[in-house]
Amino acid sequence: MNYLNTLLFGVYPYLAGAVFLLGSLARFDRDPFTWKAHSSQILSNHNMRLASNLFHVGILLLFMGHFVGLLTPPEIFHALGVSAGDKQLLAIVAGSIAGIMCFVGLTLLVRRRLTDPRVRATSSRMDIFILLLLYAQLILGLLTIPVSLMHLDGHNMLNLMGWARNIVTFDPIEAVAFVSQVGWLFKLHLFLGLTVFLVFPFSRLVHIWSAPVTYPARPYQVVRQR
Repeated sequence: MNYLNTLLFGVYPYLAGAVFLLGSLARFDRDPFTWKAHSSQILSNHNMRLASNLFHVGILLLFMGHFVGLLTPPEIFHALGVSAGDKQLLAIVAGSIAGIMCFVGLTLLVRRRLTDPRVRATSSRMDIFILLLLYAQLILGLLTIPVSLMHLDGHNMLNLMGWARNIVTFDPIEAVAFVSQVGWLFKLHLFLGLTVFLVFPFSRLVHIWSAPVTYPARPYQVVRQR
């Protein structure tokens, strides 16, 4: 079991991270014309705006919450007067709201992708796979909420924070020691999360790198001159 923990949570994170970064760079360099979201809204617009907005807002909130929550040292929260139990309760409340938003939106998107004939016909295997992978990951995340409510001491949360900090500081042995103390549901959620990063460069998710943050300041495009 210790060997499996080392492989999945001490080695796999670096493999997934390397593929995530180098794979994204290689795709942008070799196949720039595939670097897009492949929008299918023109094929079927039914509930698309609602589903897309709920999904994108929800998943961005979840990502930022996980990023800040896992990588912020506990000392900072303690200095602000926030105990481990308080932080866990805050994470549960905020995660539940964002998770439900994302779940409703993603459910509509999955249903649309699988049941609409026109959308299904233009969907690649990777399009369907990454959508179902995100769906499974989201469901696992929601399932950890009732488990966390039964243990509001922050023990699991602190162990996951310890794992994340030691991974980014390249101390996998210590990271594995932390993650070995959490339950299988959290481990499975963590494993699927790493898998999302692993398959990221081969999916439509690469459009995340091209967030249109400069769009409001972009000069007008001239399409015709008088």
